[in-house]
This record gives sequence, structure tokens and C-alpha cells, in this order.
Amino acid sequence: LYGFFNALITHMGSGNKTEIMEALSPRASPSSDEDGEGGEMSIKRLLEEAWTEEITVEGSYKGVHLTPPLTSDSIHQLVDSFKKKKALHARYVYVLLREAVRVLRQRPTVMHASTAISGQMTVVGDIHGKLNDLLTILYKNGLPSTDNPYVFNGDFVDRGRKSMEVILLLLALVVVFPAEVFLNRGNHEDLVMNARYGFCKEVNRKYKAPHGPRILRLLEEVYRWLPLVTVIDNKVMVVHGGISSDTDLSYITNIDRSKYVSVLRSPAGTLPDEDSPTHACSTTNARHVAATFEWKQVLDLLWSDPQILPGCQPNTFRGGGSYFGPDTTKVFLARHRLTLLIRSHECKLEGYEFTHGNTCLTIFSASNYYEAGSNRGAYVKLQGPRLEPHFVQYTADIKTRKLTIRERVGRLETSAFRELQEQILASKTRLQEAFLKRDKKKTGYISVGDWVEVMENESNLNLPWRVLKDKLVSLHPSSGHVNYDSTFIDDTFKKDIAVKGGPTVLEALYRHKSSLETIFTLIDKDNSGYISMEEFRETCELLSRHIDVPISNQEITDLARSIDINKDGYIDFNEFLECFRIVESSTRGAEDEDEYEDEDDQDLEDGSDQNGEAKLNQQL
Repeated sequence: LYGFFNALITHMGSGNKTEIMEALSPRASPSSDEDGEGGEMSIKRLLEEAWTEEITVEGSYKGVHLTPPLTSDSIHQLVDSFKKKKALHARYVYVLLREAVRVLRQRPTVMHASTAISGQMTVVGDIHGKLNDLLTILYKNGLPSTDNPYVFNGDFVDRGRKSMEVILLLLALVVVFPAEVFLNRGNHEDLVMNARYGFCKEVNRKYKAPHGPRILRLLEEVYRWLPLVTVIDNKVMVVHGGISSDTDLSYITNIDRSKYVSVLRSPAGTLPDEDSPTHACSTTNARHVAATFEWKQVLDLLWSDPQILPGCQPNTFRGGGSYFGPDTTKVFLARHRLTLLIRSHECKLEGYEFTHGNTCLTIFSASNYYEAGSNRGAYVKLQGPRLEPHFVQYTADIKTRKLTIRERVGRLETSAFRELQEQILASKTRLQEAFLKRDKKKTGYISVGDWVEVMENESNLNLPWRVLKDKLVSLHPSSGHVNYDSTFIDDTFKKDIAVKGGPTVLEALYRHKSSLETIFTLIDKDNSGYISMEEFRETCELLSRHIDVPISNQEITDLARSIDINKDGYIDFNEFLECFRIVESSTRGAEDEDEYEDEDDQDLEDGSDQNGEAKLNQQL
């Protein structure tokens, strides 16, 4: 059991995280392949038939009936149906996704849009499953037409509760108005991201098996054919994330974007062995370098962020893409004879923000993104021969429209500090040890300078700690020193006792909880809230193949029975989490016994720590 959790967490927490998530995703699951083709479904079967012949539309269905060719009436019917909270039948979802792939496959990686006829172009940023925001935009700005073209700049799904309705409506727009609607791919148009941020769960909740996994496979086809860039009148470039010092539009134009099923996954292939012949070595090396360079170009487009300082460096905060400065933007625009870079990817309080001397514009269209009242949404209309930007701001939720700026900032800050608190608590043990070293007299207080230095060195977060201190810690009324215990403001964590030699059990649980939730969701393919023995067996087999460690059927059965604490034949999330806690606790108990009683220093994973193993079996 320890080895099982260790393998999951090790690979989820390392560079192999996306590979594990991809291996566990519904797309890769043999159970989602109804044709017995070993997980590989032909393009003809996927796109031309798309399972529609197998589905009967029930007489009780009151939603929209879609039949190609779709028209503007189809759009109005969809909008009306979604407003009334009626889901589109799986049969028509297949029809719509199939039609969308047909349109998107014909598009180049870099789209070129013109305002010669319309005299304007509307650019919409992240929507993130917020249907009310999309409907607000269409109501205020009108449906697409020859005189009213749109660019939707990625991140259509995840986080919001209506992601399915949002992406279906956008795809319907691109099918009905192919010359007037341009869709760019965002970093969330990726099943790996969807598994972690909610869209996979939403699809499986709204469309039960076998439709849920099939719809996700069709959506993956949609994702891989979405263009990466739209250039308007050869003056304005629209891309989801941004650029880097390596970004080259001419190079990107020739990229086969369809092979990037998940942009998070680096190119396959390894560097040659030292013993291989020189020529073969150099050839393989060159191929690897070229593949890596191409992948980085795509990653930069979808994941990068602007920075105030000059230069260009890896985006360590997001773990992908680059931070690009004003000098990078200036050089890029001059090289490609452009005047403005429009990107999205970041929530802005007012829905938009200019940086880099008004040459880089961030547009974000999901209002109330963090919570109600946290931010406005906005879209930008580029008008006239010079494509002058004009902004339209809105708040889709009526209750939050009249909040003052101070109130909206307060709600935004509350959400941000909640996230920050989680990050601090995950590093509690390390921070406490550093605080104690600074507190020579054991008073419970250290200077503000010492506290700031510890937070900078130990939290791995590049933040203005001196500015944030007033909201994070309490100060001594006379000396002004920091009560460093107040850094950990959650009473639940205060009750935990630190274990010598590393994070506490609760910290380990906390640190990996989101990964464990993601793993559980991926294993629970029918979204029932329980993992069946068959789902668990299938996952173990996939994991075994991925890490190249054989797991026998008997071992899989024993693992499942160990985690199924109440012996009902199913594993719920509480059992999953509890077994991880028990394993962490037992392992740490065994390590302490080894350290203090000078016993065998072999660990539980080897199966040789009899005390630890007995303790684990007893607790299970």
C-alpha cells in the first residue's frame, strides 16, 4: 500500500505528473473504447460517425434538436435552451463536436483576420465556464456577423460550472459563422488541465457513461485542432499566454499543432547513449533539440506572462512558459511589424490592463472569477484603420454590480490570501525550524527583518513579505516584533505536533490533497463518487505500465481491500485519503523507531520493517 501511494505521489509531484494524469485520463482508458481496438479509435469512426447512430433521443427530451447544416436559428435555440438550464442531448453534442472538428481542421496554426469589411474586431478573453458572462457579451455586442467578427482567446472551460454550455455555444458559433469567429487555444484547452480543474468531472456528471468519456475524446480532437494565434490586419497579434525571446511567427506558422494533444507533455524521445556512434548520436541530438524548441514555442504561446522588468526568463510560478519584459515585447513587435500584442491568461481587477508602454494588453472576460464581486469582466473592440482599442466592462452577477472598487479589491484580496495561507501551511515545519533558529531567547518573537528573510528563503514564494506582514501576522504592541506563531493562523494546524525529520502527517496530507483528489477523480471514471474494483484494477495496470513495475492481480486485489476500510466493495474519497494518512503515519513512526532505537534502517517500502508493517496492518 505504501509503494502504491508512493508511486502515485512521486510521479504526480515530479515532472512526470502530466504523463500520469494523461495515462489516467478517460481518453487513454481502455474501458472508454467500445470498439475493442485497444484504445485506438480510427479518425473515421471518431469524426464521421461519432456514435450518433447508437443514440435514441427520448420522447421526454425538451431541449434543442440539431441537424446539420447549423444556422443562426440553431444559435438562438441553444442560447434559449441554456438560459432555461436544459442540457443538450448527447446525440446533438456528438453532432456539434464533429462539425466543429471539421471546420477547425481546415484552419492554419496562425490565423489571419481582416477588418476591411467590418471596420472592427471584438476580442474576448478567458471565460472559464461562466455562461452568464458569454451571454452578456453576446447580448451587449451582438451575434457574430460580417460586420461584427470576434476572436475568443482561449480558456473557455474549467473552474466555472457551465463549461460544457460555454464551449458548445462557442463551437456552434464557429460552425455557423466560420469567417467571422476565430477561436484560439488556451492552456486550459487540455484534458490534463481539465482533469485537475473540474471540466472532466462536469462532463461525466452531465453525461453518464458511455457518453461522458466519448465526449471527452471528441473534445480532445477539438483542442488539438484549435489555432494558436490570430493576427488582425497584420497589426495586432492575439495569443492566449504571450511570447518569449524565442517566439517566431514564421516558425509557428509551420508547426503541426494537432500533435500537441496535451501541451503540457514534452516531446517524446531521449538523448542518445554515450556508447552510440557519433553520427547517430548527433542526428538524434539534433532531432531532440528541434522537437524541444518547437514544443517550447507552443508552451510559451499558451503559458507566458508579461513582467515589468526587462528580460525573458522561465515562468517558475506557473511551471511553464516564460516571463517576458517590455524589451522582449518591443523587439518581437518590431521584428514582425506589429503594433500591439493582446493576450489573456491573467485575471485583472477591471477586466483589462495595459503594460509595456501600452504595447501589451491583457483582456480577461470572466467576471467574479475568484468569488462574487472580485473583478469585472471586459472585452475590447478594435476599431478603425488603426485598430484603436475601446473597452466594455461588465459584471454578470446583478448582486455584485454595485460594489465599490474597495469592496471588489477586498474580495479579490480575501481569495488571494486564502490561497497564500494554504501555501504557507504546506511549509509549516520548515518555517517553524527557521523561526526558532532566529529566536535565540525563545521569546516567541523575532524582528520584522528576520521574519521577512525566513519567508523569502523558506517559502519558495517570491512575494513582498514586508508589505504583506500586516495581513499575515500579529506584532508586539511595544517592540513591533513579529509573533511568528501567528504566521500559521489555522487552528487545525496548530493542534498538530511536528514530527522530527520532516513534515507532519497532516502537512503531508495537505500538501498532496489536490493531487490525491485529482487521482481519485480520474480513477472514478463514471463520476459515481466511488472507485469500483474494476476501476481500481485498470488504474493499477496503467500505473504499472507507466512506471515499468509489475503488479500482480493478487497484489492489486490486496491493495484494493486494504483501502476499502468499510469492506463494502467500493472505495470512497475519505477511505482513499485516510489510507494515505495511515501510511504516512506508519512510515514516520517506523522512521522514528529506526532513528531512536537504532533498529534496521530499511524502510517500509522494502517490506523489511516488521514493526512498521505490523502497525500498518493493525491500523488497516
